[in-house]
Amino acid sequence: MSEPNGVMMQYFHWYIEPDGNLWNELTKNAKDLAEVGITSVWLPPAYKGNAGGYDVGYSVYDLYDLGEFDQKGSVRTKYGTKDEYIDAVKTAKEAGIRVYADVVFNHMVGGDALEAVEATPLSQDNRNEAIDENRTVNVWTHFKFPGRQGKYSDMEWHWWHFDAVDYDDYNPDYNAIYLFKGKSFDDNVDLEKGAFDYLMGCDLDMEFDEVRDALKAWGAWYTDMTQVDGFRFDAVKHVRAGFFPQWLQHCRREAGRRLFAVGEYWSYEIEALHHFIEVTDGDVHLFDAPLHYNFSEASKAGGDYDLTKIFDNTLVQQQPSLAVTLVDNHDSQPLQSLESVVEPWFKPLAYALILLRQDGYPCIFYADYYGAHYKDTGNDGGEYEIWLDSHQWLIDKFLYTRQTYAYGDQYDYFDHPSTIGWTRLGTEDNPGGMAVVLTNGDNGCKWMQVGQPNRTYYDITEHIQDPVTTDDEGWAEFSCKAGSVSVWVPKD
Repeated sequence: MSEPNGVMMQYFHWYIEPDGNLWNELTKNAKDLAEVGITSVWLPPAYKGNAGGYDVGYSVYDLYDLGEFDQKGSVRTKYGTKDEYIDAVKTAKEAGIRVYADVVFNHMVGGDALEAVEATPLSQDNRNEAIDENRTVNVWTHFKFPGRQGKYSDMEWHWWHFDAVDYDDYNPDYNAIYLFKGKSFDDNVDLEKGAFDYLMGCDLDMEFDEVRDALKAWGAWYTDMTQVDGFRFDAVKHVRAGFFPQWLQHCRREAGRRLFAVGEYWSYEIEALHHFIEVTDGDVHLFDAPLHYNFSEASKAGGDYDLTKIFDNTLVQQQPSLAVTLVDNHDSQPLQSLESVVEPWFKPLAYALILLRQDGYPCIFYADYYGAHYKDTGNDGGEYEIWLDSHQWLIDKFLYTRQTYAYGDQYDYFDHPSTIGWTRLGTEDNPGGMAVVLTNGDNGCKWMQVGQPNRTYYDITEHIQDPVTTDDEGWAEFSCKAGSVSVWVPKD
């Protein structure tokens, strides 16, 4: 279960500087984050990737190397050393922040030696379509981990632990996915491209007992070593869905405590998310990718978007108890693989929609909070320089409002395509109530009830200066400026 009224922060973005300082930065900032209302942080992969100190962490090389061994050109990872990571987790937990680790079970990258194996070349666009006869391929599937020398685990990985690769050293220019002899792709994966089991690198064979046992042993070790509170599972639509609850339950038994889990099933097809939830018995939350897509579309369409439909076909609308709501993440940010930009003008509206409503477990994106500046090559081959604005001041206002006033019954006023609003009526323990109104058009207003008669409210965003006083029955007209959001809270 997610935390009551909790707020997660994704504490990284794709283009964080590779200076090995992120873990130390979290150690420094943990207390401040807790004070503004962050209750959990999702950290990037802490283990060694194929690019060593430059790897974002998703090109998994050695799960047991948390920045401790000289492998792939560095001891530390992009974010720091093992000791710094463990210290950051401890400091965050002492500040009252739960820590979720990023886990990649789909693939490994950067084997230490070549192995020859028979395989069938398959189409990149249809993993059920063979495009040539069986052949012997030379593949980087032997992982020896020479820098670690057997510490923590003496297992070496070979081709039989995987089911496919996309590179043959004998034919480096041949474009195919090579399915190894005797192997097949897993069931209960996304059906895009025929069977989306294969994503990249050396694809783990989840049908093989030795693979599942190795991952469970690592999970128990990792949980004990780091004392994290839960996990974010990467690329779950590419992995046999039933493995995740099995692995999670094993780690819980070994740790003797509850561990949270959220999966990244990046699909805008809501039925695909429902299917994953059904297969995993609701044990794994999911990021609400369809909601992010709605935000992106709304931000690009401006006043032509019908805001009354902003939650249509989303997980938070249909299964709110399992939805982790988000505005952006490291994959959707500009110049990344799943780029789907939420335009800057709309981000305050989007954060109000995830932080100030009763449903969902909201997740704040590091680059939206602190801002970001980076350069990279776009999908069109052009070179771009990106500046992402910091929305920290306004997000902090929303967090304060969430902690102080976002309680009790919620009344929705989604009755106009350009201007919508809602109120929270408060509770006996958290009285006062609040009102939110936002528009993608001209100046807007809503006649709404907050349940507090003859009480004065002010706009905590400071977009509107004049206060509003409710009538004898607790109703008032709450307004906002064009293309903006206003959040009204009690003045006293």
